[in-house]
Amino acid sequence: MKIRFLGTGTSTGNPEVGCNCVVCLSEDKKDKRFRSSVLVEIESRYILIDCGPDFYRQILETFKKKTFDRLDGVLITHEHYDHVGGLDDLRCFTRNRRIVNIYTDYYTSIKLKERLPYIFNYNEQQYPGIPNLRIHSIKKNESFFDISGIKIIPINLLHGRKPILGYRIDKFAYLTDLKTIPDSEFEKLKGLSVLVINALREKSHATHANIKEALKYIDIIKPDQAYLTHICHDFGLHEDVQKKLPPAIRIAYDELEISI
Repeated sequence: MKIRFLGTGTSTGNPEVGCNCVVCLSEDKKDKRFRSSVLVEIESRYILIDCGPDFYRQILETFKKKTFDRLDGVLITHEHYDHVGGLDDLRCFTRNRRIVNIYTDYYTSIKLKERLPYIFNYNEQQYPGIPNLRIHSIKKNESFFDISGIKIIPINLLHGRKPILGYRIDKFAYLTDLKTIPDSEFEKLKGLSVLVINALREKSHATHANIKEALKYIDIIKPDQAYLTHICHDFGLHEDVQKKLPPAIRIAYDELEISI
């Protein structure tokens, strides 16, 4: 399994427009962050997790490394724009009448259909050129589902008080935008080789885990390696914060590739 971080930033990206803080002015490539998303590759099968408004630029950079012509599935964590704003740009994977299958919870599927009716209103005449996407609603309390022979385990999380999803694929788990992991979900996260989890900044936040809270969850889950993502400019400079962290906890950055 290979994992490519397409983006590791929060909803505003980094640098933030109009900000002159030390992080936003940093020349270090690792401090420049598009909105969060990862691409998972397993034996020439590709699964995208979230598809934000930077997807077009992210996938162009990815194609400099490796060209592929299909996505086996797209996993959506929740309907916030920084996680779904690039869905229209999936049209490049739907040439020659190919379908890209989107998987998410029922609430998010309804919101996407409301937001993008020209794509998801299958009862109307669809004009040529739109992306050929199909939404599949993950049933509540569904223990797992399958994408091209790959077992996907949905993880129930709370983004403040809002229910959202994380995902486990084999020994890899991707949890973003969480504030709370319900006790019922820790059993699903045992035996991970790699955990990716959001750590917005040092200061507390109402709906996102901060660095301290992310480290607490990492200590409970005990993966072999953890990566922090969904980072804002208040997080601090990448190199400065990394020095304070244990060796088994790394700060993810855009275009980072890891293998399991």
